[in-house]
Amino acid sequence: MTFILSFLILSETLLILLRQTIRKINDGVDMAKEWQELSRLIHDDEVIIERIRLTKNNIAIEGAFELPPLARLAAEDQIFAAAFLRCHGSIKQMEELFGVSYPSIKNRLNRISGQLDFIKIESVQDKSGILSQLERGEITPEQALNLLEGKITKPEQ
Repeated sequence: MTFILSFLILSETLLILLRQTIRKINDGVDMAKEWQELSRLIHDDEVIIERIRLTKNNIAIEGAFELPPLARLAAEDQIFAAAFLRCHGSIKQMEELFGVSYPSIKNRLNRISGQLDFIKIESVQDKSGILSQLERGEITPEQALNLLEGKITKPEQ
């Protein structure tokens, strides 16, 4: 009797998890359909938006607008990035959601982030290294300032 009860509880729990997973997948699929069709039409061509309409105010703005960097990603990569945000950056949750390993998630994140060059990421270690070089007299204060401000990538010898 206890075994049957445990089995029923486990079965119900699995059904709930399955429904939640299907709901998450369907949310991503619906969002992707329009972008997939657009991506097929565009391929890798450059896209310029020429008209934007604000429906609430019934205002149209014309000009030459580029797509934001995230919108330039393939539809599948946009879904992956959105899922990563919804998982609050948890690679463990991404592994469970997509059914793949940690290295697969990391490799895809690295590939996608390589396409998003609009953000420059500096590490604290780089800055402390520059300050250490300055303290040791290896670079001048002016070179340190230029390195910290990103005006140069390495000091002139």
